[in-house]
Amino acid sequence: MKTIGVLTSGGDAPGMNAAVRAVVRTACSMGMNVMGIERGYNGLIEGVVYPLEVRDVSGIIHRGGTRLFTARCPEFKTEEGIQKAVDNCKKFGIEGIVVIGGDGSFRGARDLSLRGIPCVGIPATIDNDITSTDYTIGFDTAMNTAVDMIDKLRDTTQSHDRCSVVEVMGRHAGHLALQTGIAVGALSVLVPEIPCDIDNVIKKIEITRKTGKEHFIIIVAEGFEKSAHDIAKEIEAKTGIESRATILGHVQRGGNPSVRDRVMASLMGNAAVELLRRGVGNRVICYDKGLIINRDIFEALQMTKPLDSDAYRIADTISF
Repeated sequence: MKTIGVLTSGGDAPGMNAAVRAVVRTACSMGMNVMGIERGYNGLIEGVVYPLEVRDVSGIIHRGGTRLFTARCPEFKTEEGIQKAVDNCKKFGIEGIVVIGGDGSFRGARDLSLRGIPCVGIPATIDNDITSTDYTIGFDTAMNTAVDMIDKLRDTTQSHDRCSVVEVMGRHAGHLALQTGIAVGALSVLVPEIPCDIDNVIKKIEITRKTGKEHFIIIVAEGFEKSAHDIAKEIEAKTGIESRATILGHVQRGGNPSVRDRVMASLMGNAAVELLRRGVGNRVICYDKGLIINRDIFEALQMTKPLDSDAYRIADTISF
């Protein structure tokens, strides 16, 4: 394989730039050409494609966001859109593509692979919800960002004897909420996977008040059945404790990637190019039990990834 492309797709995640850098540097070291594709599959359909050399990716390993920009592409879900992408691959001489993103991006990679353009996916999402891998690029940075902000919020929560209900990202998965909740010592963690009656949270607040605790932090994933604002109102109405909702939002996607995200992105980027060099596509790079491996995209998309029930139990046990 002489020429490969690289794109970032879906929601941005810290470490995407490090992955792009690793792809370009690895390919160049093997004598391969690399074409950068801007704004995900949109750029591939529209032909926003250009060469990337070794120096083009200098100074980006420590930066958040993505040098190649990103977007969601409804047109790529159509046969016409996919065919435009395939035609542009042929036009620019792209023989394989590294796709950096989430499950939706991998479905696009699968569609291209089925049409003769080998693709390898690199998992990148702050939600850590890609089922085929233990870890996704961006997760560690997002947790550290959330913890840093909640630690600052704790100062005012404690000063006013308040209850702070903090919403973190995670529309369909509670991995980010759970790990963040453990790290900040939250009284309760509310996630989409596990139903929870708010009265149980209130009961826990009352129990801990009797032991002398006067301020409280509740972590809720955005996909939980009730919003942070509604939970805060309910807690205040039933306990008399001044309660405030704080939504961290997309700030969790930003910031310089952590050491772990830089290293994982670099290892995964290198592994993706190694596969394409051998002409192997329709694969996803995965982190499994401490090892960088690869799986078939079809297999990867059918796997499940339950919330860590032991970690959830421990979070509840040590939160009083």
